[in-house]
Amino acid sequence: MPAAESGLMSLRRLLPAVAAAGAIALAAAYLPSFAAEPAVELPPPAADMAKTDGLQSVVLAGGCFWGVQGVFQHTAGVTRAISGYAGGSKQTADYETVSTGTTGHAEAVKVTFDPARISYGKILQIFFSVAHDPTQLNRQGPDHGPQYRSAIFYADADQKRVAAAYIKQLDATRAFPRPIVTRVDPLQAFYPAENYHQDYATLHPNNPYIAYNDLPKIENLKRVMPDVYRDKPVLVAGSLID
Repeated sequence: MPAAESGLMSLRRLLPAVAAAGAIALAAAYLPSFAAEPAVELPPPAADMAKTDGLQSVVLAGGCFWGVQGVFQHTAGVTRAISGYAGGSKQTADYETVSTGTTGHAEAVKVTFDPARISYGKILQIFFSVAHDPTQLNRQGPDHGPQYRSAIFYADADQKRVAAAYIKQLDATRAFPRPIVTRVDPLQAFYPAENYHQDYATLHPNNPYIAYNDLPKIENLKRVMPDVYRDKPVLVAGSLID
């Protein structure tokens, strides 16, 4: 593993009590060649799901789950965003094992939302626009391995249809300089991550990894999609993880 990558992996496990500005400077010193993924302003899906009664959920993987969770916790209409694992078995759904990259799991976030307030298509627009870079294969920023792949784990045929059509739409219009590599896979099961991974971006804003990689994503949501941004995040803490 290159020195810059191993440096960031160690940074990701740190919880230093330093100012955010200092955290960014420290991360930059470790990783001069890396930067938070820029936002890409995208059109909404041409096809979306019809509004229905009751809450819906979709599981999204886009690199480290801390940042993806943070983005959707600041999204109006989202009622819960839980960090966890998808794509592998229950027996291997723990952080240390998933981090080996051999389990089939991806770090993922289960996003539960109210379709009367935000559509499934808008969730996907946010996912592709500000939550991650969908053109990076089996990596995201400084994190490498299949556990950091880009994937949409769909719950039903309608979710699959809209997701596949949106990827085709974005590729056809060359919204990104490279082809989208996001997988569209059926959701077999979702396993919540350990409690210490929940609400991580909110609880540890001064962690260098969060300050350098994830807080800019939340700021991009606020800047690019102010109509769906909410300042107060909806947190997992204090509620039952299912």
